[in-house]
Amino acid sequence: MIDKETFGNQTALFHTFGCKLNFAETSTVARIFASRGIQRVHEGDRPDFIVVNSCSVTEIADKKCRQAIRSFARRYPEAKIVVTGCYAQLKPGEVASLPGVAVVAGTDRKLELADYLDRVTGASSAEEAATFVTPTKEIRSFSPSCSRGDRTRYFLKVQDGCDYWCSYCTIPMARGRSRSGSIEEIVAQARDVAAEGGKEIVITGVNIGDFGRGSGETFFDLCKALDEVEGIERYRISSIEPNLLTDELIDFVSRSKRFMPHFHIPLQNGSDEVLRLMRRRYDTALFRSKIEHIRRVMPDAFIGVDLIVGARGETEELFEESKAFVESLDISRLHVFTYSERPGTRALEIAHAVSQEEKHRRTRLMLAVSEKKLKNFTSRFVGTTRPLLIEHPRHDGSMAGFTDNYLRVNIAPAPELSNTVAPVTILAMNPEGEESEGEVVR
Repeated sequence: MIDKETFGNQTALFHTFGCKLNFAETSTVARIFASRGIQRVHEGDRPDFIVVNSCSVTEIADKKCRQAIRSFARRYPEAKIVVTGCYAQLKPGEVASLPGVAVVAGTDRKLELADYLDRVTGASSAEEAATFVTPTKEIRSFSPSCSRGDRTRYFLKVQDGCDYWCSYCTIPMARGRSRSGSIEEIVAQARDVAAEGGKEIVITGVNIGDFGRGSGETFFDLCKALDEVEGIERYRISSIEPNLLTDELIDFVSRSKRFMPHFHIPLQNGSDEVLRLMRRRYDTALFRSKIEHIRRVMPDAFIGVDLIVGARGETEELFEESKAFVESLDISRLHVFTYSERPGTRALEIAHAVSQEEKHRRTRLMLAVSEKKLKNFTSRFVGTTRPLLIEHPRHDGSMAGFTDNYLRVNIAPAPELSNTVAPVTILAMNPEGEESEGEVVR
């Protein structure tokens, strides 16, 4: 194991792609490096190591990772590049062949990265990259992670992996089987966040509703336990499958002391036929029932919905069916993703493929639906007063935050209110509905 005497004067630059889960894990890796004497630096400095936490959710994600690695190798030719994450897990040989790469580590090896550095220190750039990748079927361990966001929120990893094997998705191949920590250790991390002065925690994972599988604990049990942690004022559930979003959990959030009226639910398609081809575990009737239940008990809740456009099997008729279904839902915003072919997925067995041009056309149409829904949702709250968690000032001194129901609101500079929750009257929204202007109620 390396120690401060070995690496006490060295530095590392961290670059993260992809999901909130990756950012939480990168933050934990950076803390481990710091405990060994390797200090974090930012671009423009001259790092000894560069850690790239990669994503592979689409072919574009793979491409961006390759471009970043090549760019780092050109700008920092003396640095050792360490690549981990889903791209490294799925294509370790391809990653190892990229310029400057000294270490390739799979998704379950992230918290061991510091232990690998002594093996490449002093090695020449011409030497073959050291590769540490566990076969996906053998990944069993859960690595707890928690990160502080750029503003005031913390991202707490409670679960990893997925057993669902949707036809379009490589996540089970990249992250392994579903697994999670215990309620006791997750609650302990939340208490640590409170001790640091954190006010809001976003609960993250690959399939968080699957928390506790095989242990006798459930995600609902976890939420109830977290709700009792003193000092934390807000929790948000980052994303939860509709078939795992129970009515019991919705009702709990509606009366909770600390869970915000904010849901992020993947729909992926509004056609039952396409959902069947995707091997999703629900239909549109179940999805609609969840949205309607949320609206009954939390009329002001923000509801974000993931949607994939242009998947294999999505004919023009089925796309129109999906679009009509989405338009009929009382939701706040869409997160629209253009379908990307992924090697090794069952979706490639589906005969009907959508052209790239048509995918982009459909994506634009769905984004227009999203913009309209966000404007309609945001406009409902102009003239109302809601609690705002005020972030630290930006570089230009301006300030903003999120309301309980996830409206982004700008306020006049008031540094003394940083990281506090204060009532704010929403005065106006911008034309896109993305942000609003507000005034703190003194």
